[in-house]
Amino acid sequence: MDTPLSTIAVVGLGTMGTGIADVLARAGREVIGIDISDTAAAQAVAALEASTARAVARERITEEERQDVLARFRTFSDLQAAADADLVIEVVPESYEAKQEVFRALDGIVRPDAVLATGTNALSVTRLAADSAHPERVLGLHFFTPVQAMKLVEVVSSVLTDPRAVDAVTRLAHDLGKEPVAVGDRAGFIADGLLFGYLNQAAAMYEAKYASREDIDAAMRLGCGLPMGPLALLDLIGVDTARTVLEAMYADSHDRLHAPAPILKQLSEAGLTGRKTGRGFYTYAEPGSGEVVRDALTPLGSAEAAAGREVRSVGVAGSGTMASGIAEVFAKAGYEVVLAARSQEKADTAKARIAKSLARSVDKGRMTAEARDTTLALITAAGTLDAFAEVDLAVEAVAEDLEIKQELFARLDKICKPGAVLATTTSSLPVVACARATSRPQDVIGMHFFNPAPAMKLVEIVRTVLTGDDVHATVREVTTKIRKHPVDCGDRAGFIVNALLFPYLNNAIKMVQEHYATLDDIDAAMKLGGGYPMGPFELLDVVGLDVSLAIEQVLHREFRDPGLAPAPLLEHLVAAGCLGRKTGRGFREYARR
Repeated sequence: MDTPLSTIAVVGLGTMGTGIADVLARAGREVIGIDISDTAAAQAVAALEASTARAVARERITEEERQDVLARFRTFSDLQAAADADLVIEVVPESYEAKQEVFRALDGIVRPDAVLATGTNALSVTRLAADSAHPERVLGLHFFTPVQAMKLVEVVSSVLTDPRAVDAVTRLAHDLGKEPVAVGDRAGFIADGLLFGYLNQAAAMYEAKYASREDIDAAMRLGCGLPMGPLALLDLIGVDTARTVLEAMYADSHDRLHAPAPILKQLSEAGLTGRKTGRGFYTYAEPGSGEVVRDALTPLGSAEAAAGREVRSVGVAGSGTMASGIAEVFAKAGYEVVLAARSQEKADTAKARIAKSLARSVDKGRMTAEARDTTLALITAAGTLDAFAEVDLAVEAVAEDLEIKQELFARLDKICKPGAVLATTTSSLPVVACARATSRPQDVIGMHFFNPAPAMKLVEIVRTVLTGDDVHATVREVTTKIRKHPVDCGDRAGFIVNALLFPYLNNAIKMVQEHYATLDDIDAAMKLGGGYPMGPFELLDVVGLDVSLAIEQVLHREFRDPGLAPAPLLEHLVAAGCLGRKTGRGFREYARR
């Protein structure tokens, strides 16, 4: 185990195995590719030829270097070819039977000092090791697809694993230009343990017809900065693979959030497993294609939608960052805006904040000085809600407190003209409760902007059971005019984004609470393995632990799922006043400004 891992066998030449072989061969290793299918082996060779040809065309390697890489990759159909390997990585189908058969056969083939690695992302490494004649040399080596691009490698130890084997594969991962993260043996490890729970909840949300597949995916891309929406990602991973991973996670955790959504079983058993078959949650041009094509579920547009009301002027109630950001967005789109606060001084301060924001845009060349002046001239600062008497749309952005919002809506009901649309920007409170504070609940709707409002493209449009069709149409049209992306959702806790985001964050806290992994490893795993712009603990400290706790509590109260109960560690930090960046300490400590 102390010898360099120079010759490496890869058993299973599917997409993952081929990617691993590619990376190893380019890093100077002798690679033995093994697959019982001659077709799979030929496809793996062709894939390496194509990827290296692209590298030559882009002048990343020379033709001579390309030929050296190709010469280092040899394919075979018999496991005996692994006899001289220093390391064997198996990436055969995700079943104990298939993997145990490979490990039992390898026991009689490889050298005693060879390391055996499983590429599983869900099965127990300990169980696979225990079935081997030499369990001390068995570990997990979990790459992420596409292997060539993804930096994360999870190095999984069982209680039986020899530390020297771990050290050897960790050095190899560094040599490959990867970022290895050491984890213990539990279903899903770090990245998939957090990712698949989130994907499962998205599938359940879609199955409940709470929101369309397009809106769920757009919400998570635009609201969280993710590279792909959850349903598109399930199609890429494979619906059947996701179901297998979740079943393993549920068997390990007994957490209902990990129990596979029934739709995953239905799609799997119908053979609709995603891109690889040409149809999953979406329909694709052909099997293996990433091109989405129109199908029976694709929206046909708004030709038959209700006609909206005319909106020329907008009132924004509030004086905080969100209120001023929303006012700026509307003014930039050419709407006359009344920005009302509890006093003229607060309103003037909020408008001054907008002026600074616009000045930064001018300095960065994003807008002209003339456009800045025009935008500012459209905003009137007012010290009373009475200034909303003639607005066509009133948007409240005050404190996230139901009593405060209900009181404000009762006042808007008296002040605003008949036909005015009344919108709340709440992120967690019931919109219908605000509507019932008025005598015109049909005119009330949710418009959940994301912070910072000028930069974030998403607006969740929250329709209650009382909201009028024309009000919904009005707000969708206005949202498009202010150059935001509207997604429709019903009036339930968390809407789309928070209902999917915060259980994921809560599960990350539980991982730390249970001493499974460190803050740094979890943050690195989700950024490198999941493509997240921020790790969960970075994000929690930015959002604020008190805000996060409040949202978790709302979700838990609404859905009454034990898995949604806030992690005790989060409650303890909030009780101690450690709220994140705003207090200088949350999950991490920050320099005071």
